[in-house]
Amino acid sequence: MGLGWLTADRVAMESAVRCNWPSVVGSRSFVSLSVGLSWPASFMGEEAVGLSDLILGLITGLCFGFFLQKGQALKYDKQLGVLRFKDFTILKVMLSAILIGMVGIYILADTGIGQLSLKPTVLAANVIGGLIFGLGWGMLGYCPGTAIGAIGEGRFDAFWGGVLGMLTGAGVFAEAFPFLKDNLLRWGDLGKLTLPIVLGVNHWIVIAIVWAVVIGILIGLEKKRL
Repeated sequence: MGLGWLTADRVAMESAVRCNWPSVVGSRSFVSLSVGLSWPASFMGEEAVGLSDLILGLITGLCFGFFLQKGQALKYDKQLGVLRFKDFTILKVMLSAILIGMVGIYILADTGIGQLSLKPTVLAANVIGGLIFGLGWGMLGYCPGTAIGAIGEGRFDAFWGGVLGMLTGAGVFAEAFPFLKDNLLRWGDLGKLTLPIVLGVNHWIVIAIVWAVVIGILIGLEKKRL
């Protein structure tokens, strides 16, 4: 059971990271061809995390929380607004993070500073997990990352519904993991995929196309004042 809880804790943490740092051409699959980044586990390898990594995580976490707060991503109304297609502030924050993140990730990878560690794209796990995640986000009004940030602003509804819910979910997942790893977590396993791999082109070409599309979307949202 101890190993199960450890695995569940890691999966829960990576889920929170995926929520806030999606990258179309990066390292971990969240939907069939979209991927996310977990800095210590996915980008720096599977080695034990040292003190310097923990300090780096603390610093980047503080910066991340600061920018979430300044971007109004921690506000309940903003979270519900994007789910109701009435206020796209959260979407604009996420799209901006995708643009910056994909460039930074591949600069680090291409210069040899970091190394991508891809995880398999598993359709069943992604679809079912995404539905559960979406229902929780819609009902609570926060995703995992913004729930933690909202607590920092004194919004304790994020604690009772968010943090306690995440801990409960991690516990349930830990107990179910021995069954899931040989069933659900194997259905629709497409292997390690990224858009550049699927399209057979250089990743910078994909990045340039994504930048053009996303910039167009952001300009359109601004013109409509959404």
